[in-house]
Amino acid sequence: MTDVKPTKEETTPEEEVMITSLRAADWAEFHGQSHIKESLQIAITAAKKRGEALEHVLLYGPPGLGKTTLSHLIAKEMGANIRVTSGPAIERAGDLAAILTNLEKGDILFIDEIHRLQKTVEETMYPAMEDYALDIVIGKGPSARTVRLDLPQFTIVGATTRVGLLSGPLRDRFGVVHRLEFYNPDHLAIIIKNASNKLGVSIDEESIKEIAKRGRGTPRIALKILKRARDYATVRGKGIITHKLTKEAVDMLSIDEKGLDSADRRFLKALIEKHSGGPVGIETLASTISEDVGTVEDVLEPYIMQLGFLKRTPRGRVATKAAYEHLGLQIPHEQKNQPKLI
Repeated sequence: MTDVKPTKEETTPEEEVMITSLRAADWAEFHGQSHIKESLQIAITAAKKRGEALEHVLLYGPPGLGKTTLSHLIAKEMGANIRVTSGPAIERAGDLAAILTNLEKGDILFIDEIHRLQKTVEETMYPAMEDYALDIVIGKGPSARTVRLDLPQFTIVGATTRVGLLSGPLRDRFGVVHRLEFYNPDHLAIIIKNASNKLGVSIDEESIKEIAKRGRGTPRIALKILKRARDYATVRGKGIITHKLTKEAVDMLSIDEKGLDSADRRFLKALIEKHSGGPVGIETLASTISEDVGTVEDVLEPYIMQLGFLKRTPRGRVATKAAYEHLGLQIPHEQKNQPKLI
């Protein structure tokens, strides 16, 4: 039996506890995604004034941007209980029925990785989302009959990194749909500063800026770097995170000034050195670096494309001139006049 290699987005239980404890507890602590915050606050206020449950909400975008945090803030703002589950955990329609029948009026059901719901489960959700009713088949064969159970008004908050895998009928049943964007360094710096206060660790402004710059526009990654810098400062320093110790820590983690780690650079070097910079198909490229296609598309590519180091074309992936320059590699003649994308 072969060992399964973890992707860089996987977290240990210790890290999950740490990240959970550092989540924003209210809207004032949630920095960034201002347009989404405003839209959700208006929808929540309107629903409360009407005395109704909030419309179903779909949040999508790269991992680590705050989809789970937003779901908890929605529940807190609505004054409702939240039930947390995931698409793979709901294996049968009966599992969904058990969850829905235990909800109370106004409750929030957060479904992570909602794109991985089974088709039969998804179809059972349709009447539940639209009519707050659940159709259950009792018996088998000619004697089978359908019983409709009324459900209290509730809200489903779905989260996914791959919205394109959601079926049209399911996607259309969400009244509020938002895409979370990568954070700018200023917002990440505020998040890091607040997190350091919660952790009770001293950190200087230069270190905050350094971590924010290398955080890939993602709070989860920035908080991981902060934790590693704290560990490094505890062992190699006096427990105070200084700029010098932060630089040493990120160098040890092989995170460069653009936020690319060894996996990102391995991806770009494979594209450039083994496939002449492309174009090359995603399956071929994923096989080259021994990763699955989903990891490449969901974890590696979004931020690399955000930096302008990668293009998706009908013929496959292509490395840009900026990617060659960042890696210090010689630019092919045909790309020397290519305009920068950043």
